[in-house]
Amino acid sequence: MSVVVSKDGKKCSGVAPSQREDASRGRALSSIRNIGIVAHIDAGKTTTTERILYYTGRVYKIGEVHEGTAVMDWMEQEQERGITITSAATTCFWRDRQINIIDTPGHVDFTVEVERSLRVLDGAVGVFCGVGGVQPQSETVWRQAKKYNVPCLAFINKMDRMGANFDAVVQQMREKLAAPAVPVQLPIGAAETFSGIIDLVHMKAYTFSEETLGSDVVEIPVPEELASKAEEMRAALVEKAAESDETLLEAYLENSDVSADLLVPAIRSAAISGDMVPVLCGSSLKNKGVQPLLDAVVDYLPSPVDIPAVKGIHPKTEAEETREASDFEPLSGLAFKMATDSFVGKLVFVRIYSGKLEKRQNVFNPRTRKREKIGRLLRLHANSREDVEVLFSGEIGAIAGLKQFTTGDTLCVENSPIVLESIEFPEPVIAMAIEPKTQADRDSLTAALQSMMDEDPTFRVTTNEDTGQTIVNGMGELHLEIIKDRILREFKVRANAGKPVVAYRESAQKVGTGTFTFEREIGGRGHFAKLVIEVSPRQRGEGNQIDLSVSNEVIPAEFHLPIRQGISDALMTGVLGNYPLVDIHVNVTGGEAHPVDSSEMAFRTAAVMALREAVGESSPTLLEPIMKLEIIVPEEHLGDVMNDLNGRRGRIREIEARDAVQIVHVDVPLAEMFGYATTLRSLTKGRASYTMEPQSFEAVPDSMQETILNRY
Repeated sequence: MSVVVSKDGKKCSGVAPSQREDASRGRALSSIRNIGIVAHIDAGKTTTTERILYYTGRVYKIGEVHEGTAVMDWMEQEQERGITITSAATTCFWRDRQINIIDTPGHVDFTVEVERSLRVLDGAVGVFCGVGGVQPQSETVWRQAKKYNVPCLAFINKMDRMGANFDAVVQQMREKLAAPAVPVQLPIGAAETFSGIIDLVHMKAYTFSEETLGSDVVEIPVPEELASKAEEMRAALVEKAAESDETLLEAYLENSDVSADLLVPAIRSAAISGDMVPVLCGSSLKNKGVQPLLDAVVDYLPSPVDIPAVKGIHPKTEAEETREASDFEPLSGLAFKMATDSFVGKLVFVRIYSGKLEKRQNVFNPRTRKREKIGRLLRLHANSREDVEVLFSGEIGAIAGLKQFTTGDTLCVENSPIVLESIEFPEPVIAMAIEPKTQADRDSLTAALQSMMDEDPTFRVTTNEDTGQTIVNGMGELHLEIIKDRILREFKVRANAGKPVVAYRESAQKVGTGTFTFEREIGGRGHFAKLVIEVSPRQRGEGNQIDLSVSNEVIPAEFHLPIRQGISDALMTGVLGNYPLVDIHVNVTGGEAHPVDSSEMAFRTAAVMALREAVGESSPTLLEPIMKLEIIVPEEHLGDVMNDLNGRRGRIREIEARDAVQIVHVDVPLAEMFGYATTLRSLTKGRASYTMEPQSFEAVPDSMQETILNRY
């Protein structure tokens, strides 16, 4: 592999031999970078990751998404569609630093992969299209990163494309994402004239040799026509960095031309604190700008010791616990993903926050309160793997053979337990019936669905009590299509699937009260419970809340948990169409217990029946998922698209003019969006595109509610 030169002038060939021999240790925690590559679909995440693997020496041939040869897109479904479906992890080395990378999907149907990856990562690289700029899923992944306080770099990709505009994308980041975006690079040219980058920190310009697939980075003089702009932008960079670094500020006041040695740590500090998002540029497909991006990952993104100590609670006392990033602290780790491997079985992806995890070690799961022994520890490279003896703090790996762990569980030691914050997942919005073709396929289908539920928390399986049908629920049409495809091809189960339908919800519109008395003799013993329950509506999106305002004298404390369990069970099926109940406040206001005959079963049953009666008195209504839709359409087809949206009950929020196209922002019920891709292609002769993501649930119009309930 060709030698490349980093921006500090050091030669680096990606992987040091000593690190190859002992990649599991022999490095300080400060030399680790755990990063994710996140972006809107088709912004170039996987292409960028493939170049990173090539230039670091992890692979010796560049894989291409459009050819189906990308290392990180290893699933058949990913290679066929040219999109990332599941997040893939790998490890590489650059400038004596270990970089653990997770390449995530950009399609909204697989946003859970981004959510759980960002939960365990220390930094992220947001990839933006130089033409499309900040797109809908860009906003979603950016919000997810901010939710977990993940420091970010921005890489404006596709600078070689017609219409690429570096300055416009930076401005969109500031306006749409409220991100403190500050360029640390400047592109040399754009579209067909894009040839390299200017490094504003070191004030050097670089081009990338086409003969060596960009492996040779050539330093050139800063082009004269860009010199004044580069000086101006460097001054802005220094001023922004100096705001949060006193050493740099003092040097800047003495001499505005501060050295790179002072500027790099100041940018790093500002990036880690979230006060700055360094912006870089390039063209991954044309092999330009990727090595400087690797330098920026090393220079500006945090190591495990740069982020705050992980917090959790003690499972028994519920007191707050913290764990520093150190091999000598008690073990703490988070299981953030499950996967089924045809060779090793169930894989549990884990991030180690403190301590170290060794083979044959017992680990404790605070959720199940059980111990399990570690069989195999693995370091991952897409769908290949290597066995290791130990995972140290700050590392990401996988465990084979664990049976009791699921996504969001904490791994710790029994004598020093901790429960780390779990991961929140969005509710599925679309459903589809599925059934085995023959009786012989029934058990295989059940096993396949269970396996995929273990892997994907946004995939749910339920049974319709009226028809006995198995209903699968997911995040979108593509999500369910991939599930169906995997059942047929990966699990080799013959099954019939119905058409996707909307996953509706139910809620209350006013206060309702229900009373139920359970009094029965079972097995020669009396069972008695009486409950009075009041339900009231909450704001959309607030979720359900369960309170017991009744005193312990009226209903003893030992029955409170069964009452809560009964209410939780009853919230799973409403009274209109058996859809889950959401956004309601449930309050147990009264009741009665018998000193001898009251039992947990009686109170649990009474809670279910009293809640159903209360909901029936609360003017229940049907809720439907509303999707946030962005359509990019040529101006001459705008009228046809708008007319079609009006017929789909769409609410136009904004129409934004951008160059020769119009960008329509609209809220549309999911029920009206089935088959929309075909319609849009027909209306615009294939020239328009759209992206869609779930936004909220809203009440179905009264005129349509009865029709929907009769249909389903």
